[in-house]
Amino acid sequence: MILDLDTFLRKERPSWEELARLLDRAESQNSGPATLEEARRLHYLYQRVASDLVKLQTFAGEVPAREHVEQLVARAYSRVHTERKSLGRFAPGKWFFQSVPRSFRSHGKAFALSFCITLLGALFGAGMVSLRPELKQKLIPSQFSHIYQTPSERVAAEQSAQYDPEGKTVFAAMLMSNNIRVTILALALGISFGLFTGIVLFNNGMILGIVCLDYLSDGQGTFLGAWLLPHGSVEIPAILIGGQGGFIIAGVLFGWGTSLGLRQRLARVRSPLLNLIGAAALLLVWAALVEAFLSQYHSPASYPFKIAIGIVQLSALVLWLGWGGRKEIPANF
Repeated sequence: MILDLDTFLRKERPSWEELARLLDRAESQNSGPATLEEARRLHYLYQRVASDLVKLQTFAGEVPAREHVEQLVARAYSRVHTERKSLGRFAPGKWFFQSVPRSFRSHGKAFALSFCITLLGALFGAGMVSLRPELKQKLIPSQFSHIYQTPSERVAAEQSAQYDPEGKTVFAAMLMSNNIRVTILALALGISFGLFTGIVLFNNGMILGIVCLDYLSDGQGTFLGAWLLPHGSVEIPAILIGGQGGFIIAGVLFGWGTSLGLRQRLARVRSPLLNLIGAAALLLVWAALVEAFLSQYHSPASYPFKIAIGIVQLSALVLWLGWGGRKEIPANF
């Protein structure tokens, strides 16, 4: 096969430059590439550049480029074989405090899209019901039948109800199962090029908007905050993360801005997807426990405490996802 040198260099040089950047970043850190995704990308580029080196050897006069690529391949060989020793070990602390927030931030645009669609659904639901209150029962699914009462009626019923620990345990298990299913569904529906992921998020947002409007317009804002914030401050972001994963899959299917094949694009996002869905599942389990044993405890005296718990949880979540993993931690943490 005859290669055109200029075309070959123009096509492959971006891969060499990316490999050099990855190596520089990895070698500046004590524990190597920060994430499994980076390690896999490094391995792919190493194989590609090694193949380029074989091809360059057919150009007898292209000594500078060949020497540059030889150095890259040698550096990458050392780094790849170092990484292989640590890829098989799972460190829960490092995964939670470092890998998850890095995966989240590396796909921040997908999360922003998930958030905006949910917000649009909430505004749509609240707007429709404020204009035509009779639509409330048509837009709310039957499993949310309590919304058919006025908020004041439900608040009075909840405050007078007996606290049932056994019933709360069953309720928590049901919530865990349902919310994890919804989140995984939002992620898996990314296979529809994100269309049905968007529909799931819009629908969830619409229900949330209707509920919030209903309670606020009836003067039950304090009850709403004390009921919704303890679990919603974790549950809603977890579902948004599921939507984020769905849009990541959609982006892979579209393949915009890359010349990689579908299999290679899927390989690049496999690690962040696993990180995100694992984190979302943990958050939803916690949210279900909080909802069953705290959110559903409706004593007016507890409202300030419950609202404070929700604010603290949301603040911790923002700090974790926004700033976690910016510094290296021990690999066996």
